[in-house]
Amino acid sequence: MIDEPENGAPENLDRRKILLGLAFASATGLAAMRLPSEPVNYLGNRKLENIVPKRIGEWEFVTASGLVVPPEDQLSKMTYSQLLTRVYSDGVHPPIMFLVAQSAGQTGILQVHRPEACYPAGGYRLSSIEPRTVALPSASFVANELTATAADRTEQIIYWTRIGDHLPPSWSQQRLVVATDNLKGLIPDAVLVRVSMVTQDKAMALELMEGFVRKLMASLPPVSQKVFVPVA
Repeated sequence: MIDEPENGAPENLDRRKILLGLAFASATGLAAMRLPSEPVNYLGNRKLENIVPKRIGEWEFVTASGLVVPPEDQLSKMTYSQLLTRVYSDGVHPPIMFLVAQSAGQTGILQVHRPEACYPAGGYRLSSIEPRTVALPSASFVANELTATAADRTEQIIYWTRIGDHLPPSWSQQRLVVATDNLKGLIPDAVLVRVSMVTQDKAMALELMEGFVRKLMASLPPVSQKVFVPVA
């Protein structure tokens, strides 16, 4: 009968520790290799207020206030690279309210400015969200349309979110797109665009707001168009 070495168990235990350590080190190395490192930021160092014209077709900038935005306590908790709010008037129709929120990080954190997040906080009831194809001169893209109703105000809304080169229609798909790009090594910026008008005439509002978007895109050089719509 051959006796086992007295130190056999500790040797086996040490061997297991070494193997586990190597496994953890390999996992850490693979995770580091998957970290996103290539930024996708079409706005870059430019300012939204400088690239968005103060006159868009017959629509002229009149004020930066009057838009529905989240309460200050919510805004203070969120980190946005840039936020632009403008009201445009053509002197004939109800004004068009224009909001752009941009985040240059990889989180895609724009939920607070999505209408389904900020309008109910202001006491509005929302209709169902429907897809709407917005035609541009060279292409088209799908945005969201809905109606927000309060006691004394009805607002027609078109909005969309660009994440890198994508236009996800919902918050869940927005997060999925961010995660997918991150796995590809990309750090996508996020831009939410909201166009709205206070009126009960939905058909008129949608027509005017689509025209406003087309004129906005036509007024921008291609490098700035991509800030808003990657298919332009």
